[in-house]
Amino acid sequence: MPQIHSQKEDTIIALATPQGVGAIAVIRLSGKDAIRLTNQVFFGKNLEQQSSHTIHLGTIRDGEKVIDEVLVSLFIAPKSFTKENVVEISTHGSSYIVNQVIKLMIRQGARPALSGEFTQRAFLNGQFDLAQAEAVADLIHSDSEASHQAAMNQMRGGFSGEIAGLRTELIHFASMIELELDFTEEDVEFASREDLRKLVEKLLRVVENLISSFDLGNVIKNGVPTVIAGKPNAGKSTLLNALLNEEKAIVSEIAGTTRDFIEDEINIGGVIFRFIDTAGLRETTDTIEAMGVSRTREKMKAASLILYLFDLGDTDMVEIHRDVNLLENLGVPFLKVANKMDKGNHQLINELKDVFPDTIFISSGKRENLNGLKKKILELVNLDKFKTGNTIVTNIRHYDSLNRTRESLLDVLSGLEQEVTNDFLAMDIRRSLHYLGEITGEITTDDLLANIFSKFCIGK
Repeated sequence: MPQIHSQKEDTIIALATPQGVGAIAVIRLSGKDAIRLTNQVFFGKNLEQQSSHTIHLGTIRDGEKVIDEVLVSLFIAPKSFTKENVVEISTHGSSYIVNQVIKLMIRQGARPALSGEFTQRAFLNGQFDLAQAEAVADLIHSDSEASHQAAMNQMRGGFSGEIAGLRTELIHFASMIELELDFTEEDVEFASREDLRKLVEKLLRVVENLISSFDLGNVIKNGVPTVIAGKPNAGKSTLLNALLNEEKAIVSEIAGTTRDFIEDEINIGGVIFRFIDTAGLRETTDTIEAMGVSRTREKMKAASLILYLFDLGDTDMVEIHRDVNLLENLGVPFLKVANKMDKGNHQLINELKDVFPDTIFISSGKRENLNGLKKKILELVNLDKFKTGNTIVTNIRHYDSLNRTRESLLDVLSGLEQEVTNDFLAMDIRRSLHYLGEITGEITTDDLLANIFSKFCIGK
């Protein structure tokens, strides 16, 4: 695992745009000498005499050799992303040019940046807290409207503000309890135990709401694992192809064609769904197909949503009741999707509408009512909480710290009920503060920071 570089005074350099040939490339430097080092190889204006947030046309030269005509953007400390002097050199997008410029700047005294080192410096220099820094990575990797909105909310401090408010209230009581420890002989009470109990109960409600939001946050960030299940030839592969608008899965009249999983992602209403087309649910003597059916049941148990698909031209109510009972026992949200509605007999359709009025009727082959199916899928995900702007937890590290905070707060409540001494009470409060502080970075270790920022791309 990369370690935090001890030489924070270094000027670092990295390519900030993706690798490969493109119209332009942006090379970023950060550090107290970023402008001076660039000025040594830049021919145009004297960069050290220019104002912040200005752009200058010139050439980068290695001695007499012109490497490229460039635009140089200046951001003078503390008015930059890292709060250090930052230079961004926009070159033509040739990988040869990029490598030549970076090697030249390293010879001038810069060093290659580590993964996430620009964002790490921004955090260490107080530009934002740790939760906001992690949101930068989430924003870069967001691939849907929902994940983008969640990352933006966190990066702008929505989550951090809520955590900071909790810590501030708890710190006040912690200081009062600590003060009482200095006056044990006088038997003075600076912190009302009843007020502390009410505060801890209030904090617990907030923390538990944040913890419960993680399921939704995980869905927003990583996508909704959605299994398409049903007996062979119900049209599962055809439905997947129709949703993807491409021939991803093999479609055949021969039952049991799909023997393993076919997976792909679909963006529905700003949410990523990871659709999984599975082997058909039926008893079979084919060893390989039987393995696929067994794994299908495992996938169904682990899914966040199941589309139970059945063929209206090849099923009856007895079979549908049996499958619905099986799905209800799994405890996973599911939709009843009646396929090939153009082939279904009217008696079965009317019976379904009466017994299971929430059934969605489609024709995957003719691509009819797929929008109705997508709308129903979105309703089951239940994004109402997210759309109202409530804070959503999307990070497993935050989720873990919140659970530890909850345990510590419950210990505080238990201590109050048992009337434990102030030193034990203070210890549990300090633990709660510690775990809350881990989220925003008030409490950090080198190992923690190295682990977080090593997951960033180089150049960010």
